[in-house]
Amino acid sequence: MQLSGKKVLVTGASQGIGAEAAFRFAAHGAHVHLVARSAELLDLQVKRIIEFGGSATAHVADLADAAQIHALAEAVPAPDVLVNNAGVGRWLFLDDTTADELQTMTSVPYLAALLLTREYLGAMRSRGSGWIVNVNSPVSRLPIPGCVGYQSSRWALRGLTASLRLDLRGTGVGISEVVPGKVSSEYFANNPGAEERIPAIARLIPTVTPAQCAKAIVDAVEKERAEHLFPWQLKAFEISGRLFPGLTSYLTWKTGTHR
Repeated sequence: MQLSGKKVLVTGASQGIGAEAAFRFAAHGAHVHLVARSAELLDLQVKRIIEFGGSATAHVADLADAAQIHALAEAVPAPDVLVNNAGVGRWLFLDDTTADELQTMTSVPYLAALLLTREYLGAMRSRGSGWIVNVNSPVSRLPIPGCVGYQSSRWALRGLTASLRLDLRGTGVGISEVVPGKVSSEYFANNPGAEERIPAIARLIPTVTPAQCAKAIVDAVEKERAEHLFPWQLKAFEISGRLFPGLTSYLTWKTGTHR
């Protein structure tokens, strides 16, 4: 897909991966709609894009609220590209996670992506064009101990992507799943205790930057890639998990967090 002149909507765009993706789409000539909860942070990102000659609009919305998702879709017509990037949630054992927190981490990313995509899918189908990108986590491929609620939501997002890919075949609308390794973003600062739960074996996978993630997202749209896991060490672990599930699961458990 050629991005110049296209309209792109990016969720979770106030910082980290979403902010960098919005900036990169704008640099490719797209008008970007940035969505997040923080008006102040969104305004900073829009200002940054405009200062570099790009075009962008901020939209404040809490995507854990279905009514706000619908209001966003009413305010912003179906974009050419939808990037479902928003995600929250601490890494906790299930019985250490409150019911409210479980509902929140299920709402974002999974229900947010499900409901927002639903809002736009009819228009995309009708015009016979559009692209959806779901940004996912490595735990959607390689489960780790002590992370039940967060990882369940990420597996649901993976299922949404796979299901939609079949439904959209031949419609002119496509979907990509971009799965980076550990990212040097604000996530771990915003979710204290999560970084310590990364199994030692998974720490062999190099950390990537939000800018590298943004490049992968934009490349997935331009090249119409179905899936992109990176860096290559993450892909190697994913293949190992499919070929040797028992061994990979044991090593993840053995080097992971325990009570």
